[in-house]
Amino acid sequence: MRHPPRPAIAIAILILGLAAMLAACRPAPEGGEQAPAQRPLAATRPAQAVRQLTAHLRANELEAFASEAVPPELHARLRQAWAEGRTRWPLDELPFGERLPAILAALARPGSEARYQEIFDRQFAGAARELRSTATSLGLFGAQYLEQDAGYSEDEKQHYTQLVAAASAWGARAPLSDPKRASQSIGQLAAAARRTGLASEDDFRKAGMEASLRKVGGFAVAFKAVLARYGLDLDADLATLDASLQQQTGDRARVRMRYRFAGQDIDTVVSLRRIDGRWYLEDFLRHAEAAVGGDTGAARR
Repeated sequence: MRHPPRPAIAIAILILGLAAMLAACRPAPEGGEQAPAQRPLAATRPAQAVRQLTAHLRANELEAFASEAVPPELHARLRQAWAEGRTRWPLDELPFGERLPAILAALARPGSEARYQEIFDRQFAGAARELRSTATSLGLFGAQYLEQDAGYSEDEKQHYTQLVAAASAWGARAPLSDPKRASQSIGQLAAAARRTGLASEDDFRKAGMEASLRKVGGFAVAFKAVLARYGLDLDADLATLDASLQQQTGDRARVRMRYRFAGQDIDTVVSLRRIDGRWYLEDFLRHAEAAVGGDTGAARR
């Protein structure tokens, strides 16, 4: 996992992580671990793989996204590692992923609405100028962090730097100091956190990978609604994706992705690899293998 050393940078990366992953959640049904969902057909063409994963994000299908982002053998290892408490992939792809149980627990605690409203009123209400300045600084610090962090591939750096800049510009114009929006958002997030029933690492382990991803969905949907209240519509942005094949040599390919995010055009290229006739994004393979302590053997097949 890759967590920025400063809270301000972490918030900037969190926004782009939400755009890529938290949009991919759905409300959770009652009950514990369920049988794994039928594995969807993975993509047989490079650009199709990108479009298909994006479709899962738009459809709020995080469970399907996790299943389709890696080969079946690696997915099974991830599922086992989750049950043993060794990973929370794909949540681990998000900054603060390892802190999600604590975040949910804090929001779900009785009286959290009043507590966080008091913090907002004291520190942020009416501070529009200060928040705009902070948002601008996030873009600068976030870009510097990405450039220096060896944990990101060159593809990720090129992509995420654009996302940080767009998120920074959005934050500079969003009504983040509005007390009415804050009150609505705090209440919405607290209620969603309570509905998950996931307030500790043990809760995640007991629920299992599939059920946990579904349960997190309710909170993620609420977070998406909060972002939309401030002018950031993730689903609408995902709908603008255009993916086209740029190069293919044997089992390697490069796909160009163009889409809108937070009012800005994003233009990036991602690497894919074919394994057993199916195409997967290289960075997802690398992060998933690292999550289970592997040596990327699945990605080399």
